[in-house]
Amino acid sequence: MLLDVDGVLNPLRRSSPRFRRYKVIVDGELYRILLDRRHGPKLLALARATGAELVWATTWEQQANEEISPRIGLLHLPVITVTGDLTSLYGEHFKTRSVADYVQHRPFVWFDDDLTAADHDYLTHHPGVGDFLLIDVDPRAGLTGEHLDQARQWLAEHGPTGGS
Repeated sequence: MLLDVDGVLNPLRRSSPRFRRYKVIVDGELYRILLDRRHGPKLLALARATGAELVWATTWEQQANEEISPRIGLLHLPVITVTGDLTSLYGEHFKTRSVADYVQHRPFVWFDDDLTAADHDYLTHHPGVGDFLLIDVDPRAGLTGEHLDQARQWLAEHGPTGGS
């Protein structure tokens, strides 16, 4: 399960009173973020139930482990390096090529707020990518129970413990 931060775990606005405001400094720059402490345990439970691995796919990269993980109850997660080449080849998001290289035919779910049909097409035609599900998260509200349910259902059929 690939996790973005901004727009997914850090929505653009407080969509629930469960989100708490934090101020973090990354590379000398102040960021104001909103996080829901319940997301960590819910994601961990989903990973355990489905045999999936949680991985950061965010421009926060290692900073996600330092600033996001402890605030929502996640452990140190693997990180996909996504900030190298920021250009698009076919209209795909700049993170998509790094994700395609990382997954190595493993089934995956990707929670992100900025993916389009171009990303789906790129992943579908990339030789290193197998089954996947892109879950489009509304950046105004962030990750919801419906997104987690969608991932659970898909992973039950396609994930490490699923049937495909």
